[in-house]
Amino acid sequence: MHPAPHALRRAVAVATTALLATALGCAPQPEDKAADASSGSAGTCAKGELATKTSGKLTIATDEPAYEPWFKDDKPAGGEGFESAVAYTVAKQLGYDKSAVVWQSVPFNKAFAPGEKTFDFDINQVSISDERKKAVDFSSGYYDVRQAVIALKDTKAAKAKSIADLKGLKLGAQVGTTSLNYIDDVVKPTQEAAAYAKNDQAKSALKNGQVDAIVVDLPTAFYITAAEVTDATIVGQFENQGAAPEQFGLVLDKGSALTSCVTDAVDALREDGTLDKLEQQWLSDAVDAPVLK
Repeated sequence: MHPAPHALRRAVAVATTALLATALGCAPQPEDKAADASSGSAGTCAKGELATKTSGKLTIATDEPAYEPWFKDDKPAGGEGFESAVAYTVAKQLGYDKSAVVWQSVPFNKAFAPGEKTFDFDINQVSISDERKKAVDFSSGYYDVRQAVIALKDTKAAKAKSIADLKGLKLGAQVGTTSLNYIDDVVKPTQEAAAYAKNDQAKSALKNGQVDAIVVDLPTAFYITAAEVTDATIVGQFENQGAAPEQFGLVLDKGSALTSCVTDAVDALREDGTLDKLEQQWLSDAVDAPVLK
């Protein structure tokens, strides 16, 4: 028996394999492989060539129905209403024209729930918060917002002048919203707040007397009282909680390669005055309201 030659052959084979692997590792990658490796990297913001869910398309999500003044006539794709206009303006900044935008319906709560998203970004009056950032990414804020209280005219709730006046009332808001958080954390009412899956349900509860008042963001409050529940009035708005204002942000997958690109787009639109112009165009009716302290 001569084991040495076998051992030698094995050593040669191992060495050859190692050399081959080293050579392959050092060799240039084919262009398509290199592109695949870098396509999802953060900071790659080539216009119209982002690592989107569908190549060459930008998928934007919002809830259904899509309420005014954020969307006109429940048609997100129409380009009318503040958030529809913002969405298309951001898309253009990213290099996608209107024909390249695909809209998707996603329930409000699901937009910022943990798990992989089917959209590139969601726009649906979602306030940026540290808690939500645990599950999703946000762009920088595209709108500074305050929360407001609505009650039917000539009711005890409508006469409230302070937060203390709200404490004994039955209040309601959409589930998962900062509106509901303001009820629980700021008002701290003696009765448990009513939480509704949709704002439509909260409005119906107000009309039917199931709640004394509801909380929504201020622009929505102006629209509701002007066009939907005309026998209701805005009782007042809450002060911002904390040093920074509450802001709506675009929602993206946690760790999305698009986050920095979308944030840069929003920042550019804020800096050049585009967001202010869109706010004046679509939210100018949302004027000031008394502050509840």
